[in-house]
Amino acid sequence: MKRTITYLVACQIFLISFTVLAQDEKKEAPKMPEAEVSTTKQSTRINGQTINYTAKAGTMKLRDENNEPIALFGFTSYVKDGANKNRPIVFSFNGGPGSSSYWLHMGVMGPKRILVNDPADTPGAPYQIVTNDYSILDIADIVMMDPVGTGLSVPIGEAKFEDFWGVDQDIRSVSLFITQYLINNNRMNSPKYLLGESYGTFRNAGVMNKLLSQGVAMNGVVMVSAVFDIRSLIFAPNDDLPYVVHFPTYAATAWYHDQIPNKNADLYVYLDEIRAFTENEYAPALFKGDQLSDSEKTSIAGKLANYTGTDADFWLRAKLRVTASEFFAEALRENGELVGRLDSRFTGINQDPLSQNGSHDPQSAAISPAYTQGFLDYFHGELGVSKDLMYTTTAGRRDGFKWDWKHQGNMNWGGAMQGAINTAPDMARALSRDPNMKVLILNGLFDIATVFYGVEHTINHMGLEPEIKKNIIMEYYEAGHMMYTHQPSIVKFRNDVVKFITETTKQGRK
Repeated sequence: MKRTITYLVACQIFLISFTVLAQDEKKEAPKMPEAEVSTTKQSTRINGQTINYTAKAGTMKLRDENNEPIALFGFTSYVKDGANKNRPIVFSFNGGPGSSSYWLHMGVMGPKRILVNDPADTPGAPYQIVTNDYSILDIADIVMMDPVGTGLSVPIGEAKFEDFWGVDQDIRSVSLFITQYLINNNRMNSPKYLLGESYGTFRNAGVMNKLLSQGVAMNGVVMVSAVFDIRSLIFAPNDDLPYVVHFPTYAATAWYHDQIPNKNADLYVYLDEIRAFTENEYAPALFKGDQLSDSEKTSIAGKLANYTGTDADFWLRAKLRVTASEFFAEALRENGELVGRLDSRFTGINQDPLSQNGSHDPQSAAISPAYTQGFLDYFHGELGVSKDLMYTTTAGRRDGFKWDWKHQGNMNWGGAMQGAINTAPDMARALSRDPNMKVLILNGLFDIATVFYGVEHTINHMGLEPEIKKNIIMEYYEAGHMMYTHQPSIVKFRNDVVKFITETTKQGRK
C-alpha cells in the first residue's frame, strides 16, 4: 500500500513538473514575427491621364515548398484602382547582389522620383521628390521587390540569411515571392513581366527559366544595364574576354570627353568602327599572347591610344590589357580627374595623380545621398511605413554577408562545376522552350560597370536559333548604368518599355 501511494505521489510530481516545464518552454519559444503592410490611397498624372492607385509598402510572409514560413519579404506595390486582371503586372528589382530596389524605385519605376544633377554633383538636402512623369504605372501595375537581406526582408522560422545569399538561393526565393504574390492577389492570369537592373538582369535570366519550369511563363523580361556572364566583368589571369568587351566603352568615354582628335560626330557610327577594330584586330592580337611581334604590339598600342585619347606607352606598359579601374584613373589623368564606373560621363577629383587605379566612383558619390535620403523620407513619410522598421539599402552592411556563386545551371552533364558563372544558358533554355517570350535589353553606352559589348558578346554566343534570337531586342542610351538620370534617356526608357509591354501584351491576347 505504501509503495502504491509513493508511486502515485511520484507520478503526480512528474506530471506537475512536466506541465511546468512545458509551460516554461512555451513561454520561451520565440513568437513568429508577422508581416506588416502600410496601405495608402494615392493618385498621380502620367501622359495626360489621372491614375488613382493603391500603394502597399511592407512585408509578405514567404513560405517554402513545404509551406513553412521562411522570410518576411519586403515589397512596395502600386496597383491601379478598378483595373481588371488583364492589366499587366511588372516585378522589378535592382541587383548588387545585395542591393535593395530603391534606385529603380525612385529613379524611374515609381510614381515619384528623385531629381539629380546629371552629369554633375547634386547639392545636399532638401532634395527634390517630384511626380514621375515617366513611370509606367499608366499601363501596368508595379511591384518593387527587396530580396532577403535588403529593404525590410529578413529570414524567419528556421531560415537563415545564408539560405538566401547565393545565385540559386536568390533565384529560388525571388521566384517563390512572385508566385505567392500572384496567388495572394488573384493575379496569376495577368500578363507578367520582370524588370531588373544590373545583377537583377543576371537574376532575371535564372528566374524566367525557374518560373517557366514551374508552369509560370513571363510575357516579357526587361534587362536594364545587363550582365549574364560574370567572366566578362572580372579581369582574371589568362582571360582576354574582359579586356576585349570593355574596350568599346573606353572608346565611347573618350569620345564623350572630346579626347578623340577629329572624332566622328555620330557616336553610333564611331562605335561601329570600334567594334570592327576590336573584333578584327584587338581580340586576335590578345589571343596571340607573347607570340605577338614587337611591331604588331606597337601598331595595336597606337590604335588603342588613338581610340581612347591616351598614350601608346601606357598600353605598351600594360601589355595591351587595361582593367576598368586602371582606365578610370588614366582616362583624364592630365586633367587631374577620374571618370565614373557606373557612368563615365561623370568625373571626380583624382587626389593621387600617380595612382594606378580609380579611388572612387564619381557617379555614385554624386547621386547616392540624394537617392538614399530622398527615398527614406518618401518611404516612411508618404507611404507611411513604420519608423520602427529598419530599411536596409544593401545587404553588404549585415554581418557575415557573403555570396555563394555556385549555379546549378553551370554544371556540366557529369555534375562538375564549369569555370564560368553565367545565367545566359538559363535564358536560352527559357526562350527556346517558350518561343513567345520576349526580352528587352537596355544598354548604357557609358556604363563601365556592365559594358554593352559584353552583352552583345554573350547574346551572340547563346547558340539560339535565328527565329528565337529575334525575340531579344537591344536598345542603347547615351548615358550610363542608371540611364534614367539622363533626361533624354529617361524619355526613351519609358517609350521603349511601354512599347515592349504594350506589344507583348497584345501578342498574349491573340
